Amino acid sequence: MTTLSLLTPTGELTLGNHLGALRQMRTTQETDTCYYGVADLHALTLPRDPATLRTTIRRTQTLLLASGLDASTLFRQSRVPTHSELAFLLECTVSTGELNRMIQFKEKGRGNGSTRASLFTYPALMAADILLYRPERVPVGADQRQHIELTRDLALRFNHEYGQVFTVPEIVLPAAGARVMDLQDPTRKMSKSATELAGVIRLLDSPEVIRRKVSRAVTDSEVGPDAVRTDREQKPGVTNLLEILAACGGSAEGITAYGALKRAVTDAVVAELEPLQRRYAELAASPEHVDAVFEAGAATCREVTAPLLAAARAAMGL
Repeated sequence: MTTLSLLTPTGELTLGNHLGALRQMRTTQETDTCYYGVADLHALTLPRDPATLRTTIRRTQTLLLASGLDASTLFRQSRVPTHSELAFLLECTVSTGELNRMIQFKEKGRGNGSTRASLFTYPALMAADILLYRPERVPVGADQRQHIELTRDLALRFNHEYGQVFTVPEIVLPAAGARVMDLQDPTRKMSKSATELAGVIRLLDSPEVIRRKVSRAVTDSEVGPDAVRTDREQKPGVTNLLEILAACGGSAEGITAYGALKRAVTDAVVAELEPLQRRYAELAASPEHVDAVFEAGAATCREVTAPLLAAARAAMGL
């Protein structure tokens, strides 16, 4: 079975990325043929400082490798031209009405006269990213479900109008750890694009920084033996901490106070991230190795995706 997943380098990867995506990606590569990449073209839908973008791309590449994805094909999207070429063909099959309904465009672009056109059309590029590899399933966070549903619609439409070219992928939502919430605002997802970092645990945060952020995490004023419990509606902060603790292999058994809960969460998170941080430091000292892995992966992707692009072009009469 073939699985694909790409991460956009719009910020530093977080604990949420690790628990909700990277760990599942590592497990999946044991049984599937996996293509995991850095979606650097998608980062250009909003203005970015070039130097900052290059640094973020480098760190994302190194973290993917440090996460243990050695058995997967790792690549940068911009190094595989078939992504951009198929994206235009799919732009010729998607309607403006469909693109106008996309949540991210509604939130970031609609009504803004300076919005880049790529922010409107990039769902076609995302669909190309996926369909090029004929994956049977695509693991994504719940916030990306709409994009995968559009991808499925475009594949079905193309196959109906031009002939059977694309595999229609299934959506795979991680069962656990998929929605790690911001420590300061547990009603919103922990995001690598967040501008306020007090509630975001980054994968490269030191143990001291992690301890400080967790110690300041929002809870509530309840006290008593039943205060530490899961209740997403009434106790979102406590629930978030409990879910992080469980996802990192810790236990809340016997914990009745928030201070003890935060200490347990800190210890579990630090222990979870320590092997990744150690491997990252090793790889960061050998950037040529990271480059070689991703260049080899891009070469593989160019070879693998060329027949699919050729089939799509021929089906459309080109």
